[in-house]
Amino acid sequence: MADHYEVLGVARDASQDEIKKAYRRLARELHPDVNPSPEAAERFKEVTHAYDTLSDADRRRQYDLGDQAQGGFGFGDIFEQFFAAAGGGGRGPRSRAQRGEDALVRIELDLDEVMFGTHRDVEVRTAIACADCHGTCCAPGTEPTTCPECRGMGSVQRQVRSMLGIATMSQPCGLCRGFGTIIESPCPTCQGQGRTRGVVTIPVDIPAGVDTGNQIQLGGQGEAGVAGGPNGDLYLQVQVRPNEVFTRRGDDLECVLEVSMVDAVFGAAANVKGLDGDVELEVPAGAQSGDVLTVRGRGITRLRSRQRGDLDVRLQVVTPTRLDAKSKHLLEQFAERTNPPKPSLAREHHGVFSRLRDKFAGR
Repeated sequence: MADHYEVLGVARDASQDEIKKAYRRLARELHPDVNPSPEAAERFKEVTHAYDTLSDADRRRQYDLGDQAQGGFGFGDIFEQFFAAAGGGGRGPRSRAQRGEDALVRIELDLDEVMFGTHRDVEVRTAIACADCHGTCCAPGTEPTTCPECRGMGSVQRQVRSMLGIATMSQPCGLCRGFGTIIESPCPTCQGQGRTRGVVTIPVDIPAGVDTGNQIQLGGQGEAGVAGGPNGDLYLQVQVRPNEVFTRRGDDLECVLEVSMVDAVFGAAANVKGLDGDVELEVPAGAQSGDVLTVRGRGITRLRSRQRGDLDVRLQVVTPTRLDAKSKHLLEQFAERTNPPKPSLAREHHGVFSRLRDKFAGR
């Protein structure tokens, strides 16, 4: 059997918090809802078993003592056990209840949903408390019986010869596995686990400002625990769908507004259909492609704040490609009167791309 500490990738003196973090990290990678491969499923079972053992103080102590029994007791271990036994230091039976695993679910959102936040009812296939035994693990109408071997203590005594003499030490009862009770009639619905698989609907308020990669933690909404143990946590992995019109840059939104050559010359009022309603704009006379009009406070609501980003509208002047004879003649007259400059390379600081760069760099 693989070493539990190696399975979780932690040191033997790891704290409970370190063990919990290691388990959560591995569970997110190996959970069947995330990784459906058979290898991941077996690995997930191994990781869960290791966590169940090491997260319980009594079981971890018994596991560590079991390792020491195979490799020989150190002086400090015997010394501690000797005086614990002398003081009647039995800790009683361990609980069958185990905390449920954490669950990870992906949720896709549209850009307009993250602008102000939204509500979702998320369906999750997970472990739920058994409806027949309600977590007792026993068939309806039955209950656990006291173990005849340890008489409900969960442990039995044995004598060990040490350098201090003969010490009486306790070890988990082999008949009841340390629980102190025996379930003679396991619940047929859950096979004595106290939980089954099912689909639950969880109402979730999605906060404004979330972005792809963010995780929303819902405490106690994960998988139900074994034998009535507490639920794990549920993590929602956010994925924001691309929008056909708007691009998100942090809390700001960007879009492109096409304007005719005439409107660019004389200026015009324009209307942009934003994610939260119409936006009125004024295209200035002499507008150029690449010019940016900024509308303050019409972007995404910042996470954990009421403030909003901005909406940046980049202008794109559309040049007509089909002209009738009269329109072409008028443009030729216009060109003769204005004598426009011949095509040439623009100076670096006057170029369209440099204006865009300066705009979004805040210059």
